[in-house]
Amino acid sequence: MGSFAAPSVPFVTQRGGRASVRGMLAILDGTVTDAAQAQIPASDDGFLRGDGVFEVMRLYGGRLFALDDHLTRLGRSAGNLRLPVDLDAVRADIETLVEHNEVADAAMRVVVTRGGHRLAVVEELKPLPDTLALATIEYAPTRVLDQVKSLSYAGNMLARRLAQEQGADDALLVTPHGRVLEGPTTTFVCSLDGETLVTPPLSEHILDSITRRHLFETIDVTEQVVARDDLPRVREAFMASTLREVHPVRAIDRAALPSAPGALTQDAASRIRAHIEQELGVSA
Repeated sequence: MGSFAAPSVPFVTQRGGRASVRGMLAILDGTVTDAAQAQIPASDDGFLRGDGVFEVMRLYGGRLFALDDHLTRLGRSAGNLRLPVDLDAVRADIETLVEHNEVADAAMRVVVTRGGHRLAVVEELKPLPDTLALATIEYAPTRVLDQVKSLSYAGNMLARRLAQEQGADDALLVTPHGRVLEGPTTTFVCSLDGETLVTPPLSEHILDSITRRHLFETIDVTEQVVARDDLPRVREAFMASTLREVHPVRAIDRAALPSAPGALTQDAASRIRAHIEQELGVSA
């Protein structure tokens, strides 16, 4: 499955332009198949109503990072959504797919639907720009879906498209009352003084990101309410996620940040990569 190696670009791998994600190999309800051949019935409410849960994991050198964390969150999401899930069966599916997979560095998407179907798909990593320009998009979190990573992601994807229509790469979600939240699929981390890192607290109804948790284990970052009015004071910032790791931000609402990547961002990027290598028991 290939050896683990750090990417030549020090932050986010697979950068360049925008592209759709191509599925390669899949497992549906325990049966391995080509991703293009995996079929879920059109009558499944996972498709019709977005009624289901999912996780996206990262493969490094053919090995999954933070599998237990993702499965725990999948179970929590399903429980909050009142969705029955057999986590042992999901784990068995994932392990089987990893055994059959031959792509060293990729993503894996895991889905459980209301119709009772389990799907895992190996996907190509998306090309991404070296740094991000963000546009603030007004967004009100759906409180009933707190701590549920559900298939109902249309609002998040629309926010990203609205930001792109403004010439940005991605959205920075902000409440109608002016509280900064997160990106559509990422955690927002910034420095207002150039010396310390802060990130919005979970009490703002943002996702309990697994990468966010690992960042708290590896760097000094503090939960702090960040207001929209604070954004002009941001000295440096990055978005964090399973697939991006640490992704530097160069501008917010067309205002360029003083540095991208800044020193704190570079330190966070190197530390989270070292943490991943240590957890996987390999070195770059």
